[in-house]
Amino acid sequence: MHNIWVITKRELGAYFGTPLAYIFVVIFVALTGAFAFYVGNFFERGQADLQPFFLYHVWLYLLLVPAIAMRLWAEERKSGTIELLMTLPISTIEAILGKFFAAWIFIGVALALTFPMWITVNILGNPDNGVIFTGYLGSFMMAGAFLAIGSCISALTKNQVIAFIVAATLCFLFVMSGAELVLNFFRPWAPEFLVQAIASMSFINHFDQIVKGVFSLPSFIFYVSLIVFFLFANVIVVEQRKAA
Repeated sequence: MHNIWVITKRELGAYFGTPLAYIFVVIFVALTGAFAFYVGNFFERGQADLQPFFLYHVWLYLLLVPAIAMRLWAEERKSGTIELLMTLPISTIEAILGKFFAAWIFIGVALALTFPMWITVNILGNPDNGVIFTGYLGSFMMAGAFLAIGSCISALTKNQVIAFIVAATLCFLFVMSGAELVLNFFRPWAPEFLVQAIASMSFINHFDQIVKGVFSLPSFIFYVSLIVFFLFANVIVVEQRKAA
């Protein structure tokens, strides 16, 4: 844990040592506010809740999280610093977890800075704060799943643009897997259990339940499983690159 924490602090310092971090935070906070108040018709709805705020998190993460993840390993490989990193007295999994936790904490900071939205709805009305807290927790878990996918893809290439495009595409498939348009393509010929399995992989379906205050065990297991699976795949990829 000590090595993981050292790497996490190193990576966090690197994030906030560049303008990229502040640009990301400003864009995220501005877009979440704009989507909630203007696109989500926050005032027209006449309800003191944050459903319009959380509604667009999936789509914001779809673009912004791969942009963060693309540099995690692609930049290390391109600059050649991955060889130096691997010669340090740390294991591959410690390096991967350290980088992942740093990026996840960074996203968490950006999410935490939207806290004035929570204060606003409490001033305007009497919202269910338990539901709002659940929405924030679900949003953070979903961001971690997006990030784990992006981190794994980043380890496959030296090109950050390719890493971004592939990660965003893969995340988009997870987002859209529960859409009726996709499911209707499979229903005529695929068995029902396969259709249900595809629908259960949808980020939107799980997150919609969480936003409504239903933080069920299957949704929690879904996000944790994705994070663990793609971080495990990340370890395999980095180990193979190191051996080569």
